[in-house]
Amino acid sequence: MKKQFKILVTARRVFDRNFAAGIGVVTRRSASTDIVAGLTLAALGIPEVMGYAQIAGMPVQTGIATLLLPLIVFALLGSSRHLVVGGDSATAAIMAAGLAPLAPAASSQYVALAGMLAIITGVFLILGRLLQIGFLADFLSRSVLIGFLTGVGIHIAWQQLPKMLGVASMPSDLGSISWVTAGLSAAIVCFVIVARLISKRIPAALIAIVASIILGAFSDVSAHGIELLGNVPSGLPKIGFPHGAWSAMPHLWGVAGAMFLVILAQSAGTSSAYANRYRESLDENRDLLALGLSNIAAGLSGTFVVNGSPTKSEMVDDAGGRSQLAMLSTAGVVVIVLLTLTRPLESLPTAALASVVFMIGVGLVDVAGLRQVLRMRRNEFLVAFITTLTVVFVGIEQGVILAMILSVIDHLRRSYRPNDTVLTLADDGHLHAVPLHNGVPISPGVVVYHFSASIYFANAERFRDEVLALTEIASTTIKVVVVDSSGIADVDYSGGQMMLELIEQLTERGVQIVIANAPEDVRREFAIYGVAALLGENAYFTTVSSALRAFRST
Repeated sequence: MKKQFKILVTARRVFDRNFAAGIGVVTRRSASTDIVAGLTLAALGIPEVMGYAQIAGMPVQTGIATLLLPLIVFALLGSSRHLVVGGDSATAAIMAAGLAPLAPAASSQYVALAGMLAIITGVFLILGRLLQIGFLADFLSRSVLIGFLTGVGIHIAWQQLPKMLGVASMPSDLGSISWVTAGLSAAIVCFVIVARLISKRIPAALIAIVASIILGAFSDVSAHGIELLGNVPSGLPKIGFPHGAWSAMPHLWGVAGAMFLVILAQSAGTSSAYANRYRESLDENRDLLALGLSNIAAGLSGTFVVNGSPTKSEMVDDAGGRSQLAMLSTAGVVVIVLLTLTRPLESLPTAALASVVFMIGVGLVDVAGLRQVLRMRRNEFLVAFITTLTVVFVGIEQGVILAMILSVIDHLRRSYRPNDTVLTLADDGHLHAVPLHNGVPISPGVVVYHFSASIYFANAERFRDEVLALTEIASTTIKVVVVDSSGIADVDYSGGQMMLELIEQLTERGVQIVIANAPEDVRREFAIYGVAALLGENAYFTTVSSALRAFRST
């Protein structure tokens, strides 16, 4: 009996360590709150994911299915208590742009390609966890994401206008607008806007969808030119590997790579924000693995790529949900909807769904965010704005790639030209940074140089030129250059070779160079490159102050 008890305890520990960390301890009070939050998410989120299916070019029921098996997998395996995983506008738009040349939207071939794409994306996420390359998402800065999502929002909203106006395409068919269809779309858009102004908790999209279904079911709207959604299969998604997608694999890799980066950036940012808000622990590696498995589950259940959704996570949080139990209750509602409520969807006017999707796109356009970036960092605004234009006029995949390239270029520009300074003693006796061009010795014959970036191939010559320039101060003879290395995190091979050459040049001038505040990694790299041997045993100081004391009499 005692042995059986130990086995049960061990099994419980293994379960708690590997499953349901996002659920945590459940009490009667917390369970009721989470269940209500889950019902709220179902009411608000189901119309939203139907819209995402429209964006993705997928059948409506597959959007609803993103809130079933993928949601359950993350709820049980993830560590975040708040992140909601499901269909997402950004990844849906990337997918649609990538698959459009390969198959007609919503066709069986298209659905198979979407399933394979979800599986590949899931594999990428798992490999990202195993190879620890999740840092790639860091190259999509917040300002770039604002520009990217704004471009996606404009792209989505523009795509919905033909269905909202009852025409085949824009702007060539503007002369044949169905004014009844346009009137219905305008009414829905106005209702959603007014409802959001009153309270964001009002399920405006759900009310609009239900009212439109009633209108389509009990009136002959088709006779007035309003198109209905048509057949929507009922039942739970079938589990199976997507067939007929192998020939498109080379094309799918690139699309999956773009989605991998967006999922990394968006999901990690959302889960971290909530963990910080509620001071909870978060295992990002575990969440990355869970996101990968959720996408594989999406592919195997006939739906499309899922992502950690900021909007749906906020829905649950606003409703009081504090654990993944809320998401499991949402999945329960989705089962009921898929089994019993798909037939009424056949009477839904396509213009109504397009109007809901249009508002989703408008919601992604972050004018306030762009204005804030413009006010605070003009160069970052330029990067964000170029990203927006690329997404709108070139393509979403290209926008992701360009966003990363521009972010890296902006980073390199700043690290190539760091804000280097010279340290002097203020009136209160403390060290004070002044612009480099002032070239003020801190004491007779001694100048302290602060380099505020890692030394690598692009800025190594800049380091050398600035140090040599400091030794040529006209007002005094410099004998010692103290390098404050507190801002140097790494020195690459080019930087190491430059240091060797610089030491020799300074020696010829009768100038000694010493290192202060060097991190342990930098000292080790100096030793590997031979810099430490050339500097000598007494060239390292723990602080700038200790270096100054040693050369006070210089």
